[in-house]
Amino acid sequence: MFETRTLSTAPDDIAPDGSEIRLISVVMAGGSMVQCTLKPGQITQAVQHRTVAEAWLCISGNGRLWRSRDEDQETIYLTPGTGASIAAGTRFQFRNDGDMPLEIVIATFPPWPGVLEVIQCEGEWAPNV
Repeated sequence: MFETRTLSTAPDDIAPDGSEIRLISVVMAGGSMVQCTLKPGQITQAVQHRTVAEAWLCISGNGRLWRSRDEDQETIYLTPGTGASIAAGTRFQFRNDGDMPLEIVIATFPPWPGVLEVIQCEGEWAPNV
């Protein structure tokens, strides 16, 4: 009925974009939540999700997020307190521009279905993870 979880010190998984993933919770059937970490200087692989949407909250570090869908695209700065949404079908990529880990809490709706959810695509920067 209830789920409580403590973040692990080691990643639970590596996301298809190359970032470190630590599981926080699975919220019943509605969604899932993770902490995502990108080390200083790292740039993820650009991806898009087939069916899931995400809500992000940057909790530590400094970086940038690039998002593109149809004719619209933008790059925003990620600093503690910045929230961002990523709709299904949006191409996105992020990078750590700071000297400490970039940490983001991500809620995914519906729950993350697995690596077949991801389509790799062209991004704004050359990935290095």
